[in-house]
Amino acid sequence: MEKEFCARDTDLVVVGLGSPIMCDDAVGLRVSEEIQRMNLPGVDCRQEAIGGLDILPAIHGYEFAIIVDAIQTMQYEPGTVMLFKESDFEEVVAGASCHDVNLPTAMKIGRQMDPDIMPKEVRFVAIEVQDIRTMSETMTPAVEEAVDSGRSAVLHLIDELRKTDSPDRSP
Repeated sequence: MEKEFCARDTDLVVVGLGSPIMCDDAVGLRVSEEIQRMNLPGVDCRQEAIGGLDILPAIHGYEFAIIVDAIQTMQYEPGTVMLFKESDFEEVVAGASCHDVNLPTAMKIGRQMDPDIMPKEVRFVAIEVQDIRTMSETMTPAVEEAVDSGRSAVLHLIDELRKTDSPDRSP
């Protein structure tokens, strides 16, 4: 059974998540804005201050989705860019109230509820941050410097996703 998609000129969406007024939490928004300025054919860009299940309408109907967000593990230097696939999060998918659903759990719920309109593949670009508690429209220097690396990571994923979807690929 083939997927049914909304009629779009684009097959890929880059969704930057975060808050523009919470210091480093804005990094996902900034990376998405950088990609948007490039006017890449077939690529939509969105900047959203959402989480949990609210991500689903932002990615429905696209063949591919790249979600860019801040992450605070305290295991890496601020500004470290990490790439993830949905399968990397299988251990963190958990039952929770609809008000407290992490992104991997939201993806799983979306695939169970509406598999035909979910992206074939979702990738994540996570940027280690230092400060997501201070109200500020300015990011810390290390995270500000990581915006270029985040943009490069997204461009790499766009290229990778498009190559894996080409008709001449091997099964």
